[in-house]
Amino acid sequence: MKLQRKLMIAILSGILLIASGCSNKSGDNKKTNQENKAETIKNFEIVEAKSFKVKNIRGIGYPGNDNALYLAANDGLKMYNDGKWTKTTTNQHDYIGFQALESGFLSSGHPQKGTGFSDPLGLVKSTDKGNTLQKLALYGKTNFHFTASSFSGNGLYVISEQPNDALSLGVNYSTDNGGTWKKSAFKDFNADSLGMMAVHPNNGAIMAMSTRSGIYYSTDNGNTMKLITDPIMVTALTFIGDSILFSSVENEKILLKTINPASGEQTSIAFPFLDYDNPITYLTVNPKNTNQMAFTTYKNDLYESSDGGKNWRNLLKDGKKELE
Repeated sequence: MKLQRKLMIAILSGILLIASGCSNKSGDNKKTNQENKAETIKNFEIVEAKSFKVKNIRGIGYPGNDNALYLAANDGLKMYNDGKWTKTTTNQHDYIGFQALESGFLSSGHPQKGTGFSDPLGLVKSTDKGNTLQKLALYGKTNFHFTASSFSGNGLYVISEQPNDALSLGVNYSTDNGGTWKKSAFKDFNADSLGMMAVHPNNGAIMAMSTRSGIYYSTDNGNTMKLITDPIMVTALTFIGDSILFSSVENEKILLKTINPASGEQTSIAFPFLDYDNPITYLTVNPKNTNQMAFTTYKNDLYESSDGGKNWRNLLKDGKKELE
């Protein structure tokens, strides 16, 4: 029972109980024309990060306009490429719900103090490594802990924890970059929780969700859902082409697998041993090179593979990058 309690605490970062709710800061600033423009912060640079410690990992991904693995943290972006870590000198926002796109990335979260952005950020997008942020939706009004997007950018999903004029409670999707929203009906969804979402890299109508009772899959923007796994605890998932890469906890073991949603065929992937109370929290695959993948854990470990999971490099341990 003790292990079960520890595991449940660990996966709270990947599973959302809508019934519990979450308070979002609401800005009372009225929209202006300036708010709809990208905002540039002076003295923005990307510099080498020789040592750092990440307190909270908010997401990972491979933006299509760069060659690096991006790690979103509570103090901004960290980027890893060719054995070297870099970071931004400003715009060190608390990026929450980070998603890599072909053109850059999108995120929600809270701004770095003194940068002039409203809190919360709503949904913002960057095509220049975080130098400028374009406001997509609900800027200054809502923070989204759970977001998902196709790599191509043609399908965007959020979990609304509090209903408002634009969004219904639960999962909402947009096909016009957050301009308008529709509620996903979630027909045949029988799980008792909502969790992490993933979207097909090229087809925004295809999405999946991890829950405490398996993976649910949809080909119609979440309006109809289908359970494609056994009723297992799934803590993280992402698409790898038409298949899904996911991590589950079964028989007190942390596993990494792929599943073909059409056939149900599953394949196991070997990876470094993880303690039972250190489950995988985020998974990412580079859509431009599906042999390149990475995952993070509850205790802020980060691993990356460049050969489809045959070999793994430990890039962060307990969130630390030590001075070499």
